[in-house]
Amino acid sequence: MMYPLKFAPIFKQTIWGGDKINQLKRISNGLPSVGESWEISAVEGAESVVVNGAYKGYTLPRLIKLLKEDLVGSDNYARFGNKFPLLVKFIDAHDDLSVQVHPDDSLAMKRHHSLGKTEMWYVLQADVDAKLIAGFSRKINPQQYREMVADGSFTDALQSYHVKEGDVYYIPAGRVHSLGKGTMVVEVQETSDVTYRIFDYNRKDKDGNTRTLHVAQAADAIDFEDIAGEAKIGYQIVDNEPIELVSSPRFITSVYHLTETIECDYTDLDSFVILVCTAGSCQIVDGETVETMLAGESILLAATTHEIKLVPDGEATLLEVYT
Repeated sequence: MMYPLKFAPIFKQTIWGGDKINQLKRISNGLPSVGESWEISAVEGAESVVVNGAYKGYTLPRLIKLLKEDLVGSDNYARFGNKFPLLVKFIDAHDDLSVQVHPDDSLAMKRHHSLGKTEMWYVLQADVDAKLIAGFSRKINPQQYREMVADGSFTDALQSYHVKEGDVYYIPAGRVHSLGKGTMVVEVQETSDVTYRIFDYNRKDKDGNTRTLHVAQAADAIDFEDIAGEAKIGYQIVDNEPIELVSSPRFITSVYHLTETIECDYTDLDSFVILVCTAGSCQIVDGETVETMLAGESILLAATTHEIKLVPDGEATLLEVYT
């Protein structure tokens, strides 16, 4: 049996970041303009470090090399070797993110020797007028795409959604998207840091520079058949039951709203499990081991984990992610 693993968050300051992640994590005098907190990451140069138990101080890649399939599962280890397949992060869009797209696995491997980037968003908090972009609102072709980007009208062809807490959006590779101002989300994604920016609202950084755009590269990555109506995921919460939000070849994500102790049996699951606490707090009880998880924290359970108990402190909401 392996102790549930906690990791130190990796904070990313961005041109569009705010202070909601510091608030979520109860951090006073934190970094300004934190756009992202990478919770569980094996991206080169941003590897998560264990902060508890016998493996305290180990990076996630080092842990996989040591524990192999016992940590990630036999199928995952056969597919990905010593590379961890998922990245989980919090995102605080204090300002609009760039309009962007991610390549699929094939194109990303060809161009960047990387996985592609299919992702999902679970909305933690949204201002009253918050919106996001996901997919096209009408059919356009590659030539129209180039013309509309050039004349500044590209966003006219994109589908926008009003956003509220608890909303779920699925963003497969190839879907044009952007988080809007006033939105904070949990993002579950493939392990990739490849993003093609198409439009960035003509913003300049503190040094007066505009950010690099990737209009030509994005044209090859965009799914031009991705018309509105597929991005937002409908679901109904049932207390103390796992409610599946996304089931894809890359990851499966469910949500729990806990009001009482429940048991989770992972005996037959050949995968690691990531738990993300989005509200409240709870205890993870694994045999005689007890680990407390607060809102804004994440835990990694090894593939050798069998049965755990989730014990909420009153109420708690968790995301459960595995491959």
